[in-house]
Amino acid sequence: MSDAPLRAVRLALICIGWAAAVACSDSKSKPDQPAELVDIQQTLRVNQVWSAGLGGEPKQRLGLDAAVDGNIVYIADPRGNVQALQLGSGKSLWRKRLRLELSGGPGAGAGLVVMGSLNGEVVALAGSNGAERWRAQVNAEVLAAPVVSNNVVVVRTVDGKLHGLSASNGSMMWTTDEQLPRLTMRGTAPPVISGDLVVAGFDNGRLVAVNLTTGTTVWDTAIGQSRGSSELQRMIDIDSAVAVDGNDIFVVSFQGRLVRLSRETGATVWARELSSYRGLAIDAQAVYVSTAEGEVVRLNRADGNEQWRQKALLRRQLSAPAIYNGHLVLADLDGVVHWMKTADGNFEARSQSGGRVSAPPLVAGGLLLIYNDDGDLRAFRTAAG
Repeated sequence: MSDAPLRAVRLALICIGWAAAVACSDSKSKPDQPAELVDIQQTLRVNQVWSAGLGGEPKQRLGLDAAVDGNIVYIADPRGNVQALQLGSGKSLWRKRLRLELSGGPGAGAGLVVMGSLNGEVVALAGSNGAERWRAQVNAEVLAAPVVSNNVVVVRTVDGKLHGLSASNGSMMWTTDEQLPRLTMRGTAPPVISGDLVVAGFDNGRLVAVNLTTGTTVWDTAIGQSRGSSELQRMIDIDSAVAVDGNDIFVVSFQGRLVRLSRETGATVWARELSSYRGLAIDAQAVYVSTAEGEVVRLNRADGNEQWRQKALLRRQLSAPAIYNGHLVLADLDGVVHWMKTADGNFEARSQSGGRVSAPPLVAGGLLLIYNDDGDLRAFRTAAG
């Protein structure tokens, strides 16, 4: 299949990406509707510290999230606006307009802030003042934040390729790729750097680790296994970032599995049947997953056994979870931020982010940051925080 038809297929699957082929139904019947929120007892005090935003049209589930480097948080929108904010106060430090349709990023680190566009252009700015450092072309849409190290900027593109660019001038250092299935979801998993490895998930359900300097494949492991009679049933995309902690890697795929692997070898430690396109969070004891159906599940980190399952948020198109000050936090299609107890999944509080949230909550500088699909960023702190 040529690039153009393949892109058209992915565009047609935006609805699937949002609701895991459930909430896209035209039916008005109750089973297809998001679960209605019931009153909860507010046992945790949550304060909004500041809010900021770029304004404008919604992000349309592009890969535009917030990124933090040191005491600065960066945001971007599809019109090419990039803004740097002081993490503690939300005060604007600088703002720049790029003549690009931005679709992935920002990624921040090593003094750079890097974005990708719908036409495959990658732009690096100085994190301190927004001055342009370099531009590069990767020839395919960028729908995930680039990841930045001191020497290499790694960019994942929708055509199944992973590119290593020089952090100093944007020149191409290496490229590796995976064969894509005919049907995929609208989105790509952001790469993660861990030591000398880059780890990234692909739309064929495989998790790949490559050498950061050379792009040489270190290991390649199947996370999901295609099943079913139709191409839709056989979709096993990995669309969310992996979580790396020491020698442990945790990853989840759509219509596939949640897997714990060895960082060194890619060998599977344990695996459980679970479907998610938004992602997971980990702590010392457990793994927490927002499933494609809208359930929140806690599993034992050591052996993968399920410990609790919260079903009150079915079909609410949940973000990935985050752990903040010992609380589990995630947001939904109405911009409601749900605060839960990690021990049992019971609700502690609700906040409002102002609009639909697709991006994972971000924990930095003692704050919880929520970036909604309208380009508004809000910072929260609990009373104990």
